[in-house]
Amino acid sequence: MGATYFEERIPSNNSALSSTDERRLSKHIHDNVHGNIYLDPLSLKFVDTEQFQRLRDLKQLGLTYLVYPGAVHSRFEHSLGVYWLAGEAINRLKTFQGRELDIDHFDTQTVKIAGLLHDLGHGPFSHMFEREFLPRVLPGLDWSHEEMSLKMIDYVVDEHNIDIDPESLKKVKELIVASENGASKSFKEKLFLYDIVANGRNGIDVDKFDYLVRDSRACGLGCNFQFQRVFEAMRVIDDEICYRAKEYLTIHKLFATRADLHRTVYTHAKVKAIELMFVDAITNANDTLDISSHIHEPGQYWKLDDTIFKTIETSSDQNLKESRDLLLRIRRRDLYQFCNEFAVPKENMEYFKNVTPQDIVCSQSSSHPTLSEEDIAVSNVKIDLTRGRNNPFKSVSFFKDYDSSEKFNIKDELVSHLLPTSYQDRIVRVYSKKPHLVEAVSEAFENFQMKTYGMKTQVHATPEKKKRKQLRSYSLGV
Repeated sequence: MGATYFEERIPSNNSALSSTDERRLSKHIHDNVHGNIYLDPLSLKFVDTEQFQRLRDLKQLGLTYLVYPGAVHSRFEHSLGVYWLAGEAINRLKTFQGRELDIDHFDTQTVKIAGLLHDLGHGPFSHMFEREFLPRVLPGLDWSHEEMSLKMIDYVVDEHNIDIDPESLKKVKELIVASENGASKSFKEKLFLYDIVANGRNGIDVDKFDYLVRDSRACGLGCNFQFQRVFEAMRVIDDEICYRAKEYLTIHKLFATRADLHRTVYTHAKVKAIELMFVDAITNANDTLDISSHIHEPGQYWKLDDTIFKTIETSSDQNLKESRDLLLRIRRRDLYQFCNEFAVPKENMEYFKNVTPQDIVCSQSSSHPTLSEEDIAVSNVKIDLTRGRNNPFKSVSFFKDYDSSEKFNIKDELVSHLLPTSYQDRIVRVYSKKPHLVEAVSEAFENFQMKTYGMKTQVHATPEKKKRKQLRSYSLGV
């Protein structure tokens, strides 16, 4: 974003305030998605800490920029965007239902701060850090960036003596993990507030509103989803944010856009190849750099960011040579070679287990060089509409018009027969770490598919197979 602070001059009747205090009462940042984002004094106290500023050094999409060059935006600007949208959402509800819902300053402030700080505990290189790296080096560890966000918030408040009411702090943290903890909320009133930042009911929240638009723009893609229409169509009924029925397809576009970004950007075959290589690199470097030891204490954790890549790449430590070589391969585009992929059949989805390199090795043919698990990388991709194999619309409540006081669910078949009948894809991709083993790995993967599902899918023929096919065609006079 290249965010720049601009002062918002506002009059003050408090003569006790110094000119410096007046200047810091309110500021705004110009964001390339939402325009001017105004920051209140309490928010500024969090933003102007080294722990929050660390988010500038965490790319929102990790290593995706090596495939989509524009995807260099950071968690910093995304967090500001979610802060702004959280404020817009609650202000809209306050404007139209404020007296009915009894929305006060406490509610507005806590929702906005929750939006600002929801990603404070994110690790380097997006979700790859916690989903790929940590399970490799600390198997069985129960760790999430949401829980780390809570620890980081407490650490920042204590470290910088931020004057925030304990009840407000408690509410902020609950709003951040609402989607994780479901209904286990200590604040039993105004449960609709939990639908704004991290919606545990159905996944419709301002976090997605921001990253869907921001990621699409950064990658040069169009975005059919318009969060402004959702803001216009929402109201609270029975302590739940509901949506006008005529905007059903707008809600569907939210889920469809998210799934499309997962398919075309987040799990792009080249992106996954680079991620697999980088995970191998930092796994090998972990003993030397002791990366995983930072995840337990916020005082150490905030020092972790995307500069790990450069740290390994420029080090002269011989213990990091293997990791350096992998990063050099990434730089020179000598990537793990994509061999093939297949979509798990719908009828096998429920009992599907992630495919491992061992599965492929056990299916290899004796006519090829002997494969080992170290020669193969596997990416198990899951793409859904936020609720796994379940239809998220079953958890979305609608109302007929603004005079209505009743909420209801809408069945897909009442809207369109073009809506999906399945709500999740599982795709298995296999890569060869060594170019000369592509043919052997591809055939072993096909054997695995035949053995497991009685099918094989040749998505990308390897150069060797193409050559054999051409020779066979020539010999037959075709």
